Amino acid sequence: MLLSQIRGGGVAVRDGAAATARLIPGATIFDLATEAIARGRPLASLVPTGGAILDLGELAAMSALDVPLRHPDPSRMFLTGTGLTHTGSASARDAMHAPAEGLFDSMKMFRMGLEGGKPASGSVGVQPEWFYKGTGATAVAPGGPLVSPAFALDGGEEPEIAAFYLIAPDGTPCRVGFSLANEFSDHVTERINYLFLAHSKLRPASFGPELLVGDLPEDIRGTSRILRGGNVIWEKPFLSGEANMSHSIANLEHHHFKYGLFRQPGDLHVHMFGTATLTFADGVKPEEGDVFEISAPDFGLPLANPLAIAKDPTERAVAVKVL
Repeated sequence: MLLSQIRGGGVAVRDGAAATARLIPGATIFDLATEAIARGRPLASLVPTGGAILDLGELAAMSALDVPLRHPDPSRMFLTGTGLTHTGSASARDAMHAPAEGLFDSMKMFRMGLEGGKPASGSVGVQPEWFYKGTGATAVAPGGPLVSPAFALDGGEEPEIAAFYLIAPDGTPCRVGFSLANEFSDHVTERINYLFLAHSKLRPASFGPELLVGDLPEDIRGTSRILRGGNVIWEKPFLSGEANMSHSIANLEHHHFKYGLFRQPGDLHVHMFGTATLTFADGVKPEEGDVFEISAPDFGLPLANPLAIAKDPTERAVAVKVL
């Protein structure tokens, strides 16, 4: 089942491989997930049958679809992720941080994942790289611009799979579903020094347009491309799913939610699982107005967002007011 959130209310539902979607008027996926937790039932079982037929592609073209889940209070929606989790991801990082000799920290961490990232069920594996991107204020809807700050040195895509989690009243993380994500980052800043990784991740990210309810497919095959003036200037396949990862989803979830801070009842978490495909690794520099497009058949419609660059003509230092 695939669900999409319509701006202003209403959920679009696509069952299986259905070409058309149907409408649940006035609904939100957030409310449906909240009800599923309260009633102890699977989310899919609460989705009503019937409803008016929708042209989901037309809604997407009109930018009428939102991020699949938003918290009513953006400060209680946390965007985070893990890196070096996919086969091949270390080679892209190596292009940025390769030392003169020996193994650098990224490769060491990647090998740790290969050796201990998929523990037996019920066991704890090695912890992954982890990063913070921001709150719900930085979650961008399909079609919306990914705005690179005026001070940024670069703005590049990262095609990923994200999972949405709502925390139950008893503190249990409840996975609602998965969607495509663009974990937009500043790779030039990251390349300067590995310790700038945290700075490079403090950027917006986009999610959707459709939320896959249920388990994540083992082998996900998608395409990431950049369009300039309507023409494709870069295109590359990307792989995801546990068959192409050095960590299991369960291990990544454990190492995020092992922190009590992230198990506060009612909070919403969006966690991204990493990638191995970047334009930056191929020496391509996106320009303002370029459109990032990420697609994978398992997730329905593609996720497309234009690149915008914030303007700050004064470039003044931020001054703190003393009270």
